[in-house]
Amino acid sequence: MVPNPNMLVKALSPEMLATDLADYLVRKGVPFRETHHISGACVRLSEERGISIDKLTLEDLQKIDGRFGDDIMSVWDYEVSVERKNVTGGTAKASVMKQIKDTRAFAATL
Repeated sequence: MVPNPNMLVKALSPEMLATDLADYLVRKGVPFRETHHISGACVRLSEERGISIDKLTLEDLQKIDGRFGDDIMSVWDYEVSVERKNVTGGTAKASVMKQIKDTRAFAATL
């Protein structure tokens, strides 16, 4: 199986990054149990307006929660989102490469 980069890019959706809104607020010290509901409110507002979540303005987001800052718009970067998850089993390139290496090493023992 060979991934098709063009099809992968076409499959991207800003709504995939809704949890990044929650993670953003967690990095600002907001408990995740709150941020989960806040990001849900953002998704709901975008759906009510018939727009993708990344089209909400800073003003829209701040009406939902005043802790959203000017830097929130950087959340809508897929590559940054992927690279932030640099933990065992995460999506960051270094993590995925290690998982591949470990899997190949394990397969060689079979």
